[in-house]
Amino acid sequence: MPAPKKTVRRPLLVASTLLLSTALTAPVALAAPKPSATPSATPPANMSTVGGTRLGQPGTQVDLARGVPVLPKGLSARSWIVADAESGDVLAAHNAHWRLAPASTLKMLFADALLPKWPGTARHKVEVSDLAGVGPGSSMVGIKEEETYSVRDLWLGVFLRSGNDAVHVLSAMNGGVEKTVGEMNAHAEELQALDTHAVSPDGYDAEGQVSSAYDLTLIARSGLQKKDFREYASTVRAKFPGETKKNKKGRKVRKSFEIQNTNRLLSGDSGLPVYQGIAGVKNGNTTNAGATFTGVAEQRGKVLLVTVMNPQKDASNEVYKETARLFDWGFKAVGKVEPVGELVPPRSAVRAGARPGASASPGEAGGTGAGAGAKPVASAAAGSATDGMGTALGITGGVLVALAGGAFLVNRRWPLPDLVRRRPRP
Repeated sequence: MPAPKKTVRRPLLVASTLLLSTALTAPVALAAPKPSATPSATPPANMSTVGGTRLGQPGTQVDLARGVPVLPKGLSARSWIVADAESGDVLAAHNAHWRLAPASTLKMLFADALLPKWPGTARHKVEVSDLAGVGPGSSMVGIKEEETYSVRDLWLGVFLRSGNDAVHVLSAMNGGVEKTVGEMNAHAEELQALDTHAVSPDGYDAEGQVSSAYDLTLIARSGLQKKDFREYASTVRAKFPGETKKNKKGRKVRKSFEIQNTNRLLSGDSGLPVYQGIAGVKNGNTTNAGATFTGVAEQRGKVLLVTVMNPQKDASNEVYKETARLFDWGFKAVGKVEPVGELVPPRSAVRAGARPGASASPGEAGGTGAGAGAKPVASAAAGSATDGMGTALGITGGVLVALAGGAFLVNRRWPLPDLVRRRPRP
């Protein structure tokens, strides 16, 4: 990505940078009041303006200039957003800041906040108390008390099976649910995801728990800065440790069983093909939230993020079908449509005024940043827990160059450190 051209003399650029820095780091006084206890039945007339005033307006926001394809017909979601993951441009949105129940898409915030805490090789023996508070009817990966799991196993359970049991075990390792929820809310504020208020770490329906299509997209973009987040979110299927039992000879054995990602654009389903270029991230479904989904996909060198919340059509896999149609539109419209807003960077990135490289999670030496001019080198995400059974993306290093200093503040970009690409199937 070429460096931005200088259009003004340096002193003016510095002055503009300082002004923008002050403006962007100041509290967002007009963003919105505190999250309401119950999501509203209709989109409020005045919503948060984080990312642009048009994103705070109810209804569909898009600039259909000459050459821009029309939006897909028949979209029924209460809220959705299409954004360029690299530049942060919001290409189109519908009730982007409407606070709604997020369901298990909230696990993206849980993962983004907690992933850096432990290396994947760390091991934990599950206690009875670790699973206390898992809601009835929760999605589960099948964790058993008194069994030992690696942190990698637990994260695969979170991402692939949306396992609330895995979330609660990780929360217990982190000092408990209350502490974890507090850290999630603090992290949401740092990301400027100000529509979001977590009550449960797993997205299980709870009074006062809300997020928005805009916030979920911000959270996904932040999570995708982390190599392990990208790997887990893109894994199609993996082996998960089962329960220790005695075999016919009386010896204790522990076999594994296969788990598959419940993201149907990634794994496919009857009547729903795998979406070309899909590489994550998270789906959800509860009584209050309906179906929710945030996805990331790459085609022809462009990476898009799409979030869809609560389609009103009662059809199988409707949330994925509407997401796929919005992806199709976005890949045709990107570079042609005038943005209606932007995905803002985290407050710390704005304050620092430095290039937004991702920090490494434990065991990730050197992080995930890339130097200017580096050529793409594909490498498949791998690990013993996946047993070679399918990870949807390879990581292409050095494609996106982080913007630095004044240019970063002026342009307010926060690109992904690597371009996500789908590996061809064997």
